[in-house]
Amino acid sequence: MKYYSTNGQAPLATLEKAVVKGLAEDRGLYMPERINRLPQEFFDDIASMTFQDVAYNVASAFFGEDIDLDALNDIVRSTLSFDCPLVRVTDNIYSLELFHGPTLAFKDVGARFMARMLGYFRSEEQINVLVATSGDTGSAVANGFLDVPGIHVYVLYPKGKVSPIQECQFTTLGRNITAVEVDGVFDDCQRLVKSAFMDEELNRRMHLTSANSINVARFLPQAFYYFWAYAQALRLGFARRQLVVSVPSGNFGNLCSALFGVRMGLPIHRFIAANNANDVFYNYLQTGRYEPRASVQTIANAMDVGDPSNMARILDLYEYDHEAICRHISGAAYSDEQIADTMRLCLAETGYVLDPHGACGYRALQEQLQPNEVGIFLETAHPAKFKERVDKILGIEVPIPDRLAAFMKGQKQSTPMSAEFQDFRAFLMAQ
Repeated sequence: MKYYSTNGQAPLATLEKAVVKGLAEDRGLYMPERINRLPQEFFDDIASMTFQDVAYNVASAFFGEDIDLDALNDIVRSTLSFDCPLVRVTDNIYSLELFHGPTLAFKDVGARFMARMLGYFRSEEQINVLVATSGDTGSAVANGFLDVPGIHVYVLYPKGKVSPIQECQFTTLGRNITAVEVDGVFDDCQRLVKSAFMDEELNRRMHLTSANSINVARFLPQAFYYFWAYAQALRLGFARRQLVVSVPSGNFGNLCSALFGVRMGLPIHRFIAANNANDVFYNYLQTGRYEPRASVQTIANAMDVGDPSNMARILDLYEYDHEAICRHISGAAYSDEQIADTMRLCLAETGYVLDPHGACGYRALQEQLQPNEVGIFLETAHPAKFKERVDKILGIEVPIPDRLAAFMKGQKQSTPMSAEFQDFRAFLMAQ
């Protein structure tokens, strides 16, 4: 399988190059030259499969031409050492809980898979991973790559704009993890990472790659849990009802992986892209114009993205056909007040505790679900990762899982950084 750039000006790449480089030479994102459809027998048997078996079949269709299948099987099973259960919230709305991994966030799936795949392709030279985070990416990547030989990770995060518990998860590790505290917003962090990839001297010296969802090994494995959600839905007897999946969306890697899944045959009827006040994609659906802008800070901070990278992949996947995109994806956007109200109402009516991101997905289903449809929203992180915020909104004490409590005992280690690329470049060159 070859991979082309969404900008169309870079040479085709192998999977190894796409994973190791992360970003194409023309600043575009890598896309597979084709998306292999899974056989009908797979869907006939999926309800009786384990999560790992489902994921291996999907991974084989993505990567099987370029990785030894036994090694790929090991990567999948090592990645998925936890479940992503489908949990009933109301009669027609279910939560796909993606917070049962090591850092209690959905990004554990993609980050752990990418760490193992990069280890598979790694040469003798050290690889330096750059990752920008608005919250959960940093902790998932840092913990996924912790102590992986020959790999050093630099996590860039916006000062004062991630939750204290999220910050603890990647600033207390040390060893081969360096946290960089940027005086700016997430978009500044993402810009610094992309600029570093375009600096030829920096790349020669440091062998840079990305662990953001711009990397194919990070975002494609996220399709695993959509197939697993479908398998669980079949077991629950949803076969005669159309599935609608509501995806809390920030950088859009999560939704993009689901759209790839549909091209592989996954029978999801339609999607809802649930935004917070950073509603660039929602506005695109309404107008047909994509107009990125600076992000604004919200209580659903992991979605605070004003120029989502994976928009390029979605546009490419649909050949820039706005009407086609709108046929498969609707949108929603919510203020902080609406998100908080949704959290309170859900707890009062169902007893289910939402995190602010999941609340966007849940509310979108409440507003848009049609008769004969059943809705699944992604609960992307454990509510305790936003404990101060959730406790205040709900008036309760959210218990802190032992895994999170352990991070909070560590000592913060981070490097302050301006939002200027020349300062970040000088820092990297000095390493």
